[in-house]
Parts: sequence; structure tokens; C-alpha cells
Amino acid sequence: MKFIELTVHTSTEASELVADAMWNYTPHGVTVCDANDVIALQRESTVFWDYIDEAVSAPQKDVLVKCFLEPDSAEEKIAELMREIVSRRERSAGAVPFGSLEETKREIEGDDWIDVWKKHFRPIHAGTRIVVVPEWIPYEKQAGEETVLLDSNMAFGTGEHETTSMCLELLQDFLRPGDVCIDVGCGSGILGIAAAKLGAEKCYLTDIDPVAVESAAHNAALNRVQDRLTVALANLLDDSEIKGDLVLANIMAEVLALLAPSIPKNLKAGGTLILSGIIGERLEFVKQTYLQQGLRTVETRRKGEWYALALQREGE
Repeated sequence: MKFIELTVHTSTEASELVADAMWNYTPHGVTVCDANDVIALQRESTVFWDYIDEAVSAPQKDVLVKCFLEPDSAEEKIAELMREIVSRRERSAGAVPFGSLEETKREIEGDDWIDVWKKHFRPIHAGTRIVVVPEWIPYEKQAGEETVLLDSNMAFGTGEHETTSMCLELLQDFLRPGDVCIDVGCGSGILGIAAAKLGAEKCYLTDIDPVAVESAAHNAALNRVQDRLTVALANLLDDSEIKGDLVLANIMAEVLALLAPSIPKNLKAGGTLILSGIIGERLEFVKQTYLQQGLRTVETRRKGEWYALALQREGE
């Protein structure tokens, strides 16, 4: 089967926002090619990597974000997608540079993009205990490490982006063995799987994207934690009686604010809520919407242009 490969030229800061928008229009895959990732690999000797194509390590001005669309609907979807990306740029109010947003298209054979994606993905260390590992690359974990295996059919969420890595780090700081964990907007299932590997008794994962739900369930089975994970196609948990010791949401700031009246309903007294995906200009806005729900901030973390919050509900 043939596909139309759409490439959008953007910046490092906006690459996750562009990729996130692309996932709304295709179940067939999104890739990000950023020279800054290669530079980080070359400088960080503790990070394991297997192979880097010369084309990736060559000088590169833009970050290239690609998605793959079926030919019969590609033109219509590309027009809608680019309108959404431009809208996201406008909503950022200049806080996030989006680059040129130049677009290019080409026809490719169906499985070419999978081979490219596999060639550039590598194990990623997040915090002191979690290593995210592509299932096709051998990796021998060290003492104290837990591996999260991800397959090539995954939805976005690899642990590579700052928003996800901060969630994984905060998860390690606040999760206690036997906790109940809830992940709102689970993507590939990486956070819920990591929680299960770290000792969570039960994890509830939700997402509005059926591809993400399927991917999370597949990856849970790959990691042999499916008996402790429940994955649902939904915005939030329908059952308000389920309470989490730890609730995670790695979503855009505007969506986090909209969900502020709802998410805390599933948080236990004394529990911790971890929010990520927040750009600097929206940090106080998001924080205040949750403080109004009776939560208090216990930690603010930053990586690059992105912020994550850990908030707690007072014990009753």
C-alpha cells in the first residue's frame, strides 16, 4: 500500500505540538527528526544508542516532523492539519517559535516509514530507574532499572520529549508500591506501564484516540503487565468511585485547564496529581485552575520550554 508522506519544517520547541496535531489526522505514524537529539546523544555518554544515519547527523536548520496519510484523503487532511498547526501557533502567543511551517509531500511505499522510525529510535533513560526500550533492540538492564518496552505500532509518547520524561521522573519520585495510578491521555501507555513496573497495584489508562488505546493495550501485553492495566477509550474515567493515589495527565495546557474541574474527582485525599505539557506562558494559568480545586503545588519542574507540576490534595 502506498502513502503520502507529509513533512512540516518547524522548530525543536514546537515539534511536539506539531506531532501531536498530526496524530489527530493519521493512525499510520508520525516521526520527528531533530538534529538537537543527535547532539545530545554525542555529548551524553551514559545514554545508550545503537545507530545514527549520517543524514540525521548532518547540519540541519529545521526540525522535520512527518506523518503518513492515505492518498485518497491526503489533500483534505493536509489542509485541515495545517490549519490546526497554524491555530496552535497563534494560541501560543509567540511563546513557542514554530519556524517556517514549510510543507513538502511525496508518495512512498507503505512500510518505508517504519524502517526509518526503527533506525533512529534508541533506549532512553528517564530518571534513575526507568529505561524506555524499543522491543527490537537488545538491552541488558542494570541493577535497580525497570525497562518499558515499546513496539513500532505505538502512538506518540516515547519518553524522548521533555514533557514525557518529566512525567516519568516525577512518577518515580511520588509513586509508592501498591498505589492505584490513573493516566489521562495515555498515548502509547508509557506512563501507566512504567507505574506498573515500579509497583503500582492497578493502573487505569484513558485516551480519546482509538489508535492510542490499541497501542497502549498492545504495549501493556508486551511488558506483561496487562493484568494490572485497564485501558479505555474515553476522556476521563467514567467511574468516579475509582480513586487514584497518583493521577497523571500529559496534555496541552488548554486541555488541562478544561479538565481541571473533573480530574481531581478521581484523586484520593493525600494523593498526587502530575501535570505536564505546559509551556511557560500557560504555567500560572494552569496552576491557578487547579489551586481553585483545592490542590496545592508541591513541585514545579522545567525542561527546555516545558513545565510539569506535582500537586497534592490535602488528607481528610
